[in-house]
Amino acid sequence: MDSKWFLLVEREPKKGSYNMAVDDYLFQSLGSEPETFVRFYSWENPTVSLGYSQDINKVLNEEFCWENNIEVVRRITGGKLVLHHKEVTYSICSTDKKAFSSSLSQSYKIISKALIKGLKKLNIPAYLADEDNPSYSRSSLPCFSYPARNEIKVKGQKIVGSAQKRVGSKFIQHGSIPLERDDQLLQSVSLLKEKKEKIRMIAVSQAAKKKISYKLLVKYLISGIQDFFNIKLEPVEFTRKQNNFIRKIQKKRHENKDWIYRKRIPHPIFSNSVDKPTLKEK
Repeated sequence: MDSKWFLLVEREPKKGSYNMAVDDYLFQSLGSEPETFVRFYSWENPTVSLGYSQDINKVLNEEFCWENNIEVVRRITGGKLVLHHKEVTYSICSTDKKAFSSSLSQSYKIISKALIKGLKKLNIPAYLADEDNPSYSRSSLPCFSYPARNEIKVKGQKIVGSAQKRVGSKFIQHGSIPLERDDQLLQSVSLLKEKKEKIRMIAVSQAAKKKISYKLLVKYLISGIQDFFNIKLEPVEFTRKQNNFIRKIQKKRHENKDWIYRKRIPHPIFSNSVDKPTLKEK
């Protein structure tokens, strides 16, 4: 059976807990047939996302976040702290082993190559990182402190930070692609000032040497993904029933302090069964 590829693009910035709930829903709703969802979104306010297993007390300046109305969410994927602000965020959910392989590391590399193809359409000289930093992997530093193997760099600096979750044949990978830098805010939320560590990142507008908008970057990333995989993404939108599911996940999980503070809770929607309403075409 041929794989189906669907495209979801958020036209307006969304609340952090909603963004996480949508990715959660897409991952949980994947069936056994090969299909792929590609989604792009942004954040209505600066938001910190924590990796699934991170200890909030070791990585986050919680007092600063509450005082400055910075939302804090926890991802279903692993990885390190990310400040989402002035960026494009992508997510890819799939059960297509033919396109992505069944390996976490290999699918990570494949997705990076597809994103690089899109970045190069903006004349950004992006390439794969070929090294790992073991001390960084074990540290509590934020995502954009160092590039990891098969992440994307420009001029030695990280331009995309990604994380993946895989269960059986299905996976989700999502990542942050900064349009502009805000080093001071990242240092403030992530305790970097205390650690006296550098930020080794470059934003898209820096790399392109001109201001790049959310809409423009999404356009070229879509084009790069379609070219790389030789597919056509079919634009779709959620039905009313799906939106109701997503809002329940948002309220009961991603706005739940037990979840944010790393207390394991049953999934509010998919604990017993998966109800997957049909997407409607745009």
